[in-house]
Amino acid sequence: MASLREFSIQTMTSPPLDLQIIGPEVALRWPDGVEDYIPGPLLRARSPSAENMGERDIFGQQYGGGGAREFPGVMVLGWKNVGNYGVSFQFSDGHQTGIFSWKFLRELGEEMRGGNAGG
Repeated sequence: MASLREFSIQTMTSPPLDLQIIGPEVALRWPDGVEDYIPGPLLRARSPSAENMGERDIFGQQYGGGGAREFPGVMVLGWKNVGNYGVSFQFSDGHQTGIFSWKFLRELGEEMRGGNAGG
C-alpha cells in the first residue's frame, strides 16, 4: 500500500514553468512543454470558490452557487500563488476568492485543447 506522501506526490500536478496574462487569456507553459491558453470569462465561470460553486452543510443542504454562470468580458487582472499547489486570480468584476489548483488548471487546459470547455 502506498504511503500518504507517495500518494500526494503521484497525484500532484507540477506548477507551470510560466504563467502570464496575454490579452483576455491566461497562458500557462507546463514542464512537459504543453501550452494552455484559458480565457478569463471561462476561468471566472469555473472558479472553485464557495461563492461560485456553493457549499454544503453537514446535512447536505446547498448554500450559494446559484449565481451567473457566464461572465462575458471579465478579465484576469492579476494572480497570487497559494502555497505550492495553486493560484488565486483577481478578476475585473472583483472576484478573487477561488483557489485554482495546478491540477484543475491543467484539466481546464486539456478541455480547451479538446474542444470541450463547456463542461
